[in-house]
Amino acid sequence: MIKRQFDTLTFTQTIYDQTKPKLSFKAKTKEEAIEWQRKLRRKLTELLGGFPKRKTPLKPKIIETKELKIKDHNQQTIRYTRQTIIFNSRKNLSVYGYFLTPKEAETPNSCIICLPGHGRGVDDIVGIEEDGSLRETYGGYQKDFALQCVANGFSAFAIEQLGFGHRRDERAREAGSGVSSCQPAAGAALLLGETMIGWRVYDVMRVIDYLETRPEVDVGRVAVMGISGGGTTALFSSALDLRIKAAVVSGYFNTFRDSIMSMPHCICNYIPSILKWAEMYDIAGLIAPRPLFIESGMEDPIFPVEATKRAYEKIRKIYSIFGAEDKLDIEIFKGGHEFYGRKAFNFLKKILIE
Repeated sequence: MIKRQFDTLTFTQTIYDQTKPKLSFKAKTKEEAIEWQRKLRRKLTELLGGFPKRKTPLKPKIIETKELKIKDHNQQTIRYTRQTIIFNSRKNLSVYGYFLTPKEAETPNSCIICLPGHGRGVDDIVGIEEDGSLRETYGGYQKDFALQCVANGFSAFAIEQLGFGHRRDERAREAGSGVSSCQPAAGAALLLGETMIGWRVYDVMRVIDYLETRPEVDVGRVAVMGISGGGTTALFSSALDLRIKAAVVSGYFNTFRDSIMSMPHCICNYIPSILKWAEMYDIAGLIAPRPLFIESGMEDPIFPVEATKRAYEKIRKIYSIFGAEDKLDIEIFKGGHEFYGRKAFNFLKKILIE
C-alpha cells in the first residue's frame, strides 16, 4: 500500500535530516577551526545579503539628555544619565537609541550594546512606560536589561531594532505600540535578496563605529546583549564583527530545526539556504574564542530548552578546539521566554571590568 504524507512538519524535518550542511564544524585543530571560521563568515555574509561597500556618514545628534534613577533588585537607587541619540546607519536609514551612563562610571568605561526583542521596542528595556512615564523597578519580559547593565557598572547603548518601536512603518504605528513592522519589511528584504537579520547586524556594526567616537567608551571593551529577536542580532553580529569582545544571548540560542523551523516565528528570523551551510551552533562557533554566555528558560515555549542544551554541547566542542571552554557558559533558569541575567552580569564583569 502506498504511504501518504500530509504533515508539513514531518515533511520539512525529513528534508532537514537528509541535508548535510556544507560548512558544519569538523575541525580537529585550532588552525583548521580558524580556517573554517573564515569560510563560514564569508558565506554567512553572503547569505545575509551582504553589507554596504561604503559607509554613510553617521552624522550623530544628541536630541535629549536626562538625569534619572531607578531601583535595582536590592532596592538600591541607581543614578544614571540617559542621552537620546540618532545617527545614520546607511543611506535613507537612521538609528534611534539611548546611551546610558552610570553616575559613578569610570572613564573610559566598558559598554554593552543592548538589543530588545519583539514588543514595544527599545523603550521597554530602558524603563519607559507606554505613556512616557518611568518604571520604578525593572519590568516586562525583558526586565529592563539595559538598566541592569547600568546597575552593574557598565555603560549601555540601547538601540531600536529595525521594525520595532521608533523604527516602524505607519501601519504598525496605527495598530498599537507592541506591533512590529517586521512584516512586510523582512519580506521585502527577502524579495531584494537581503535579510532583516543582515540589516540589523549592520546597524550594530555602525553602533560600534559610533561608539569609537565617544571618548567615554573603551572600544576595546564593547559587548552585545539581547533577548529573543535581540538575541538573534546579538548572536549574528558577534559572529561577524570581531570588535565585539563578548556576547550574552538570552531566549534565542537553540537549533534552527527545533525553533524557527518547527513552530511559528516572525519572518525576520529567516535566512534563505542557511541550513545548506550551517546550523545555529555553527554560527555561534564563529564567536569563539571570544566570551559567549547563553541563558534559556526551562519553560520557554518557542525556543525549547532541550534543544538549547543539545546545541550548547555542540558549541562547547568548538570552544574546546580553541582551548577556550572557560570563555563559554550557560544558565538554564526556571522561567519562560524572558530575560534573567543572574549569572550573565558576573560573567561580563570578569571579562570587561575585573
